Amino acid sequence: MRFIIRTLAAAVALWVAIQLVPGIEVGGQTNTAKYWGVLLVVALIFGVINAIVKPIVKALGCAIIVLTLGLFLLVINAAMLLLTSWISGQLDIPFHVDNFYPAAFWGAIIISVVSWLLGLFIPDND
Repeated sequence: MRFIIRTLAAAVALWVAIQLVPGIEVGGQTNTAKYWGVLLVVALIFGVINAIVKPIVKALGCAIIVLTLGLFLLVINAAMLLLTSWISGQLDIPFHVDNFYPAAFWGAIIISVVSWLLGLFIPDND
């Protein structure tokens, strides 16, 4: 149940980023069942990337993260969003992030903030 709620929260965070950041797009008409289905699939892909790839990248970039006092994590988050866009394109899912800056960078910040805010309301236990 927790996994489903977290995935829905990630989909909402992606939706907010799509609304606020030019350059992050989902194909199709907004607010249709297909549109929200695409958002859920993209949220799943984003979650898998954050669970598998992100820890490896953080471990490899640990020194840079320390030297920049954590600001390099913003670059890593933006790269994970771009990777999500690329994988979505390979799977013919209509989700696209135009470029690193400003789209992926600001999108990653918005997704992080919205996910954190929604996480405050999600209980820690099932």
